[in-house]
Amino acid sequence: MTTTVLTGEVAKFDALAARWWDPRGPMAPLHAMNPLRTGWIAERLRQLHQGQGGDLTGLSVLDVGCGAGLAAEALARRGARVTGIDMAGDALAAARAHAAAGGLDIAYRQSRPEDEAGPYDAVTALEVIEHVADRDAFLAALARLVRPGGMVFLSTLNRTPRSFLFAKLGAEYLLRLLPRGTHDWRMFVTPAELGTGLRRAGLRVTDIAGMVSSPLTGGWRESRDVAVNYIAAAVRDS
Repeated sequence: MTTTVLTGEVAKFDALAARWWDPRGPMAPLHAMNPLRTGWIAERLRQLHQGQGGDLTGLSVLDVGCGAGLAAEALARRGARVTGIDMAGDALAAARAHAAAGGLDIAYRQSRPEDEAGPYDAVTALEVIEHVADRDAFLAALARLVRPGGMVFLSTLNRTPRSFLFAKLGAEYLLRLLPRGTHDWRMFVTPAELGTGLRRAGLRVTDIAGMVSSPLTGGWRESRDVAVNYIAAAVRDS
């Protein structure tokens, strides 16, 4: 199978491991975005069982490209049985240490999705697909890992002039919210491209939403505007 891993991308995120859990550090945008991402996912996963208010007790979730565990921990705190995989060893070490300090039982391992075995009730890949070597191989691996009737969630960046201005130039060079070189705008993924790739992988898109920052609150909110950040849900029917 074609590898999905770009070693240069892994190195970028390994270099950020020591400050991953600093809410004012280089991962500050992900800290701010995380409640929206994981809440949106939890609300849709609730349809898989009788949980209330986003409770995920009993559901198995694989978090692909988990980094130091921001999303993995949030989903685990909602009751999910979470496994997190990444190829960034230093980030995984930070993930294990933080989970242990918080009393969370999350299985972390250094692995690629194409090397994993399922099935899981849900698979998440948040801010990952814009960093992979082969988009189709990556989506095929995610589809293989989710059970029939299960859900796959991806969040990413749209490839538009506005995303170049705000997510690349603004975030990395003007406001310095992210280290320079974090993103390659050419690897951003339009919703149409993502939808086509998901269908080729045997997944049916069920929902998509934009994610926009709220400067007055410092948080993020759901929006119809998908020009920059967006999140998508898909189901494996068979």
